[in-house]
Amino acid sequence: MHNLASIIQSILKELFGSSPSLDLLYTFLGYLVPCLTVVTVIGMIGGILTLMERKVAGAIQNRLGPNRVGPYGSLQWIADAIKLHLKEDIIPALADKNLFRLAPYIVFVGTVLTGLVIPFGGSFIVVDLNVGLIFLIVAVSLVVIGLLMSGWASNNKWALLGGIRSAAQIVSYEIPSALALLTVILITGSFSMQKIVAEQGLFPWQWFIFYNPFTFIAFFIFGIASLAELNRVPFDFPEAESELVSGYNVEYSSMRFGFFFAAEFGNIFVTASIATAVFLGGGNIGLDPYESGIGYQLLMVLVFFAKAIPLCFVSLWVRWTLPRLRIDQMMSMCWKYLIPISFVCLTCTALWMLVFNGNGIFWRMSG
Repeated sequence: MHNLASIIQSILKELFGSSPSLDLLYTFLGYLVPCLTVVTVIGMIGGILTLMERKVAGAIQNRLGPNRVGPYGSLQWIADAIKLHLKEDIIPALADKNLFRLAPYIVFVGTVLTGLVIPFGGSFIVVDLNVGLIFLIVAVSLVVIGLLMSGWASNNKWALLGGIRSAAQIVSYEIPSALALLTVILITGSFSMQKIVAEQGLFPWQWFIFYNPFTFIAFFIFGIASLAELNRVPFDFPEAESELVSGYNVEYSSMRFGFFFAAEFGNIFVTASIATAVFLGGGNIGLDPYESGIGYQLLMVLVFFAKAIPLCFVSLWVRWTLPRLRIDQMMSMCWKYLIPISFVCLTCTALWMLVFNGNGIFWRMSG
């Protein structure tokens, strides 16, 4: 029982017995309950990150930020969600209404799907796929389809331009992002997210970010590429208010508008979680996650979040610190620098493993 779905199925069998028809129901419930939990958790974390962003922006700009709704403004994100629900849902008369309605949900589904294979610690993973990392990369591409669809369906030239910019940006930066992750695949020989975490340890020198100098560089390449895939400053060209009047979502209102930002802030947590699991040891505390008690597994979850939340903060911090690049600078940085450097990291990691028999840099330093 290496995932939540298997644990739920086992509990249901112990409580209500087993039969072919019941086993089918248990399988359905075993995956449904964790999936709904992932949707809820990512939605809540996305909402909390909107509050964090406004607090970080306030601190950087020497102002208070939200401070009225709830203690220290802590419930402001819930008030914002209620407000969006109460807004009128407007669809332009000349828009492609079916695609217009569908686009924000496709974007959000792309975010939620990635959460299914993230190992939060111990058995707290919905499903441990043997191609988990490939699944993550493929699921992110759904976001591109949703953003293009929203730009096209809006029948607005600014929205269409924002959708095209977003597709070009995300597709381009997926290449260095995937190559950076592949450096770790060379080390583990597996695409399973659980296996990647298990190959690391409790202490920083056991994490893949410090395995060799090239995985260290790959970590930062992944971080930069993730900011671009999230359409965050300094790469927020698809939403550039000064140029595109908000870009691909300019015609949206009410909760359809909100779903785009729920997906964006949910993706901040997802990318931080991927970096945590692949480069920073995930929730590994040096114990077998499947032989440990529930208390230790919950500790693994806390360790995981203790690593992921600071990475989320860095994304918010960069948003209010750096100016926006020009779009030609952004594309040049990807194709002329990040992709070649990521190829070098991938090749040199393979050579490192060949020369040093698969041992990391701290093994070399210790003799």
